[in-house]
Amino acid sequence: MKRIRLLLYAWLMLAGACAPVGPDYRRMDPSMPSTFGSLEKGISTGEEPEKRFLSSWWQMLQDPALDRLIENAVKSNLDLRIAWARVQQARALAGISASNLLPEGGPQGSYEAYRRSDSALPGRGGGTSTTLPQRRGDLYQVGFDASWEIDIFGGVRREIEAAEANLDASEEALRDALVTLQGEVARNYVDLRGQQLRMEIAQKELEAWRTNVVMAESRFRAGLVSQLELARAQGEVSIAESRIPALEKSILAAVHRLGVFLGLDPTSLVPELSRASALPEIPDSLHAGLPSELLRRRPDIRKAEREVAAATARVGVSTADLFPRFSLTGSFGYMDDDLDSLSWDAGHFWRIGPAFRWPILNFKRILSAIDASKAVRDESLARYEKVVLTSLEEVENALVTLSREKRIAEALVEAVQANDSALKIAKELYRAGAQSYLAVLDAETALYNAQDQLAQSRLNRALGFVSLYKALGGGWQDIEGRPEAEHWKPTGMLHRSAFEQE
Repeated sequence: MKRIRLLLYAWLMLAGACAPVGPDYRRMDPSMPSTFGSLEKGISTGEEPEKRFLSSWWQMLQDPALDRLIENAVKSNLDLRIAWARVQQARALAGISASNLLPEGGPQGSYEAYRRSDSALPGRGGGTSTTLPQRRGDLYQVGFDASWEIDIFGGVRREIEAAEANLDASEEALRDALVTLQGEVARNYVDLRGQQLRMEIAQKELEAWRTNVVMAESRFRAGLVSQLELARAQGEVSIAESRIPALEKSILAAVHRLGVFLGLDPTSLVPELSRASALPEIPDSLHAGLPSELLRRRPDIRKAEREVAAATARVGVSTADLFPRFSLTGSFGYMDDDLDSLSWDAGHFWRIGPAFRWPILNFKRILSAIDASKAVRDESLARYEKVVLTSLEEVENALVTLSREKRIAEALVEAVQANDSALKIAKELYRAGAQSYLAVLDAETALYNAQDQLAQSRLNRALGFVSLYKALGGGWQDIEGRPEAEHWKPTGMLHRSAFEQE
């Protein structure tokens, strides 16, 4: 027993003295610009409390219906349930990797009934005088086996490191799914209200053109307008009618998509959202922060960085295969041919000792595996840098949309006012007989086109607002401290119990 204790002590000292093989991961963030290049008046940078502009950025739109939709979506969305299940998978796999540092084994037992032929008995054919075993009999054995592979070169520790980084990456993927969900709910809701605004304009235009047709028909019969002017008015009615189905299609598509985001039947929100409501107004003052803050805000960047860490650790896992594997095995138990007489004194046995295995003939395969893991690491590093650049592009594009659409909207407001004045003047000139009715029709067409373009510009600016805060990585900070199970446990169309019955 003294030799066994000395062997165990030496084993543990050897395992603790060796650092894991393979490269150690050191985070190196790519260089970032000092500020965004598309900033204009009304959008600021610098430090500001995150609670105000990130964690619940959609509340700046001051729309209770949007707040309610996002709250319900966070509780019931299926993409979040999928991402949460992947976190649970990664957590379980990390536990499996950590268990590889522990001994393996357990109790075992066996029973054998045997029959030996005479030719197999020792001493037959001029053998020695020995006590021969029975030709028939039973053999009982119970005991305990254990094996412990000592992680001397750190392959298991690197595997645990990779599994923990994968767990971190899956948690960031969950946060990214949350950011994406909130952004998509807001985008579809804003698009819904924008299309409803355009529908309102289109319906007013259709009503006006129908009134014009009735008036043109009456004046045509009286000989006050030509057939050309009547045909022109009738054509404008048909054009206005053609816009209605396209807008209805866009409105229903947005409502159906919102229903799916909430984990509901696509048509379930039609009664609630079919009634038109105002397009949310964008605040005059917005905050974009600094480009360097994207590295800690955006979950997709954080996920990509964790994937680099996991890939780096796997290089060590592959490198450890170049070295021998040492293990300590042992067993003890009892063996006898009579179950009633099975006892420690009669048939006990035990053994303990070290062992090693070194697949030296597989070096070429191992070296190829190391090269492959290094290539995976390089790929994940390039992907990380690409995600960072893409995030900068998304923020810059959103800033450009906000600033340019603001200018477009300001110009279109003036265009609507000018065309409204032009329509009034055209009607006065027509009544005075100084101009044909075609001038009135042209003025009305220009007015409604300007109004529709203004509605589209307001919608584009609202979508730019949503894109900006989605690109900044806002929306997950406020939920960090809450129990995830309250939000992403199965509560939708299919409950977990439906699967537990299988």
